[in-house]
Amino acid sequence: MTPAVSTSPAPLAATFSAASPAGHADDAGKLVLRLAIGVLVLLHGVFKLSAGVGFIGGMLAKAGLPGGLAYLVYVGEVIAPLLLIAGLWTRAAAAVVVVNMLVAIGLVHMGDLFAMTRQGGWALELQGLYLGGAIAVGLLGGGRFSVGGASGRWN
Repeated sequence: MTPAVSTSPAPLAATFSAASPAGHADDAGKLVLRLAIGVLVLLHGVFKLSAGVGFIGGMLAKAGLPGGLAYLVYVGEVIAPLLLIAGLWTRAAAAVVVVNMLVAIGLVHMGDLFAMTRQGGWALELQGLYLGGAIAVGLLGGGRFSVGGASGRWN
């Protein structure tokens, strides 16, 4: 007599549930990613709070856009990173950072899009990392170690 083999996916699904150590590691990874992207982008925003956005307004005007749009950088580099750090409206905040980085690359860094550094790295690796990290946070959500919680509407 051969033993019955269970074809139910329940044991495997239970192994990787949110309550398992793997689920905790996933949420911890989301926290680390949120904090890294949030803090590093926020530092750029803090600089702009003290130095102003005149440089960005000039770049926008040169591109034929209203210079007043430069104040939106405070949303993308101060408010959105603070929301990422807290884990509140995480996906929306990450989307704002993505748009902010795309605008920054388009306005300021387009000439370096295909450039390499003398050390062999991409000239825009920092901007690329911010952009990729924000996209990842947008896809992953905030996780359980966030104000919004794992099952929150924007997390």
